[in-house]
Amino acid sequence: MSDLAATKDLDSRLEQYRRELTGYCYRMLGSAFEAEDAVQDTMVRAWRNFEKFEGRSSLRSWLYRIATNVCLDMLNAGNRRARPMDLTAPTPVAQAQLTSRPEITWLEPVPDGRVLPSVADPAETAVERETIRLAFVAALQHLPPKQRAVLILREVLAWKASEVAELLSTSVASVNSALQRARATLAESEPATTDAADPLDEEQQKLLDRYVAAFEGYDMKALTALLHEDATMSMPPYDLWLRGHDDIVGWMLGVGEVCRGSKLVPTVANGSPAFAHYHPSQNGEGYEPWALIVLEIRNGMIGGMDFFLDTKRWFPLFELPPLLDKKGAPAG
Repeated sequence: MSDLAATKDLDSRLEQYRRELTGYCYRMLGSAFEAEDAVQDTMVRAWRNFEKFEGRSSLRSWLYRIATNVCLDMLNAGNRRARPMDLTAPTPVAQAQLTSRPEITWLEPVPDGRVLPSVADPAETAVERETIRLAFVAALQHLPPKQRAVLILREVLAWKASEVAELLSTSVASVNSALQRARATLAESEPATTDAADPLDEEQQKLLDRYVAAFEGYDMKALTALLHEDATMSMPPYDLWLRGHDDIVGWMLGVGEVCRGSKLVPTVANGSPAFAHYHPSQNGEGYEPWALIVLEIRNGMIGGMDFFLDTKRWFPLFELPPLLDKKGAPAG
């Protein structure tokens, strides 16, 4: 095989693992952009050191070892991400203020297509989707880095304890101990399981259709009829979050009144239904990006609404239109 052919062959062999490695690194780091950086670093290290790969483990295992080390280095630098609900108590709407915190603190959404396998066993796909949910990834952030790696490899990716021990250069007993401690930590604040949504069933699609109609019509009675009584609403990069119908409606009819007349375009994020939220343009010529909304559906109702407001960051990542025209169609 020529050097050029060998190079292309190696590129192809490495690239087939990019998506699953991105999903792994996203769960470790809680950031779509940092996950992609970590995977790129992994690929570069693998390329440079391929001659040292002796084939004693599979190429996949070797890449996971490199990716784990990259993530542990990044996490040891002090990067820990959170949701607003991890930092403060819910705020009564009468006391609500928008206080921004440094971007580095926030857990980031991720497009499903960047982290979920395109073809997989339905049961495996369900686990993959459930474990990229915002609430689950936020819970992972409470674990020390090595416990986080152990739990993801054992519980999400179904690696054997012996395989994880080899990857981390430790003992099976150490892996089992780390897994036990990680499970205990997660059990203290275990995120609620969301409804499966792959694909959406008829009732879920009706729920989302009603949500769009209520939001675009700014009908608060119709909107709250879709929400659990303890539903939450957050707006990163602000640390404010609200809980319950009264406070959510109070916000939407107060400061949030600027959302009246908006348009929603469906997308998916973190294994959950999501919408690109467009706000009427000041010039009246169409609609501009306002937020990426990620919904949490529990027991046939909406349990959480996360509005990610940094649209210059999120809309390109999700390949969303930069503008909508007067009819709500993509423009620009």
